[in-house]
Amino acid sequence: RMREVDLGCGKALLIKESGEFHAVGHKCPHYGAPLVKGVLSKGRVRCPWHGACFNIGTGDIEDFPGLDSLPRFQVKIEKEKVYIRASKQALQTQRRTKMMAKCISLSNYNLSSTNVLIIGAGAAGLVCAETLRQERFSDRIVMCTMDRHLPYDRPKLSKSMDSHPEQIALRPKEFFCTYDIEVLTEMQVAAVDVKSKIAVFKDGFKMEYNKLLIATGNTPKTLSCKGKEMENVFNIRTPEDANRVVKLATSKNVVIVGASFLGMEVAAYLAERAHSVSLVELEHVPFKKFFGERVGRAVMKMFENNRVKFYMQTEVSELREQEGKLKEVVLKSGKVLRADVCVVGVGAVPATGFLKQSGVNIDSKGFIVVNKMMQTNIPGVFAAGDAVTFPLALRNNKKVNVPHWQMAHMHGRIAALNMLARGTEISTVPYLWTAMFGKSIRYAGHGEGFDDVVIQGDLDELKFVAFYTKSDEVVAVASMNYDPIVSKVAEVLAAGRTIRKRDVDAVVFLSFRTGDMSWLTGKGS
Repeated sequence: RMREVDLGCGKALLIKESGEFHAVGHKCPHYGAPLVKGVLSKGRVRCPWHGACFNIGTGDIEDFPGLDSLPRFQVKIEKEKVYIRASKQALQTQRRTKMMAKCISLSNYNLSSTNVLIIGAGAAGLVCAETLRQERFSDRIVMCTMDRHLPYDRPKLSKSMDSHPEQIALRPKEFFCTYDIEVLTEMQVAAVDVKSKIAVFKDGFKMEYNKLLIATGNTPKTLSCKGKEMENVFNIRTPEDANRVVKLATSKNVVIVGASFLGMEVAAYLAERAHSVSLVELEHVPFKKFFGERVGRAVMKMFENNRVKFYMQTEVSELREQEGKLKEVVLKSGKVLRADVCVVGVGAVPATGFLKQSGVNIDSKGFIVVNKMMQTNIPGVFAAGDAVTFPLALRNNKKVNVPHWQMAHMHGRIAALNMLARGTEISTVPYLWTAMFGKSIRYAGHGEGFDDVVIQGDLDELKFVAFYTKSDEVVAVASMNYDPIVSKVAEVLAAGRTIRKRDVDAVVFLSFRTGDMSWLTGKGS
């Protein structure tokens, strides 16, 4: 059982499991979700919104997204009454940053050498650095990034486009100074010499390292048509890109190329602000490969009801300008769309070109190949995040690329632990979400190659849960307005259990009609 209790100056989450009482913060530190609506299973609570997991005994974060843990409060039982002792500050902040070490040997290094070098300052890079410090690593850590900014919440670039860098920063500047995590901004690595353990930067600067994490993410694809370099044509890559698109799009005509997660989120965000929003896509339904045709059609209808116009099964043949600025987007179907702004969301490629001559194993698509400990084929060189393929236990250790925010966090943690020779293997269930018009679709698992979709609920009412199956096995689940079913299924999959297609009705019934959660902790299928 879980209960949210008011202590006068703040709330706590009181938990009873296996006859023992625990009390922790009641809000997920990521985006403030009420954990009482989450899933309690085997000593941890999983967030109902985005799947982060916290140990109920310690409050420590065990799965992501987010960086902070929950505060833990003292509990005692006297004469059948439960007493909770908590500090006012912890009740108000509802988050706890783990204890971290600092660097005690900085004077032993010159500017051009470090113990740990992290290339990339996204979620994977930051979690790696923080995990090292949490594990009492007290040597030098240097992160480098092509970006102008310290690590920030990248998913918000398309979900909350007018956010400024300081609003979406993952940690304040003081944090990096306090824990001696050095961040070199606007620094691009051009090559890595793994034999000499040297990274060569674009400006000629060289840095020696002992351990290396490559977490460079991906690079957005661009259009290949005439006019692609024109002003007012954007890939959303930075806060400045997002802010400028919002400014230029207000009361203007916007064309978005690609009904990807980014394209659809941008369309939703701009729908109320722009004069018109048009979406161009090669498929006949958005999200078809990811969510399936029926869910894709339901989402498409929601967009059409919010004035977004779709041009499907076509692509851009030309961008036309007037006085140096974008004026029209010409489609291969012959249609000409008025356009003051064009946003391109047609996929991305791994940012690994600088590794081609390095000896680091890269597959035919440009992804870095790692094992379950995020190690590459080169000793001391690790890789994490969107640029890697790794063995996913959920799919019988098939090598997959999972470019999700939650997964990047976990990659960074596993890489850090194995830099410290802990021998920790990755074991997590992919979890993602998208937000459009005030509604969220949550998703857990890895549905690549699904051959059927079993839907419960009402797609027209946008209240549904979709189970993605391959042969007879559920490999992923998505939902809208059906919380916390995705987090429940994620816990089942995390426990190594199997849900069969024939069991879907029972899963939904047990979760919502009876409230019975015993199926979560049972054995087998």
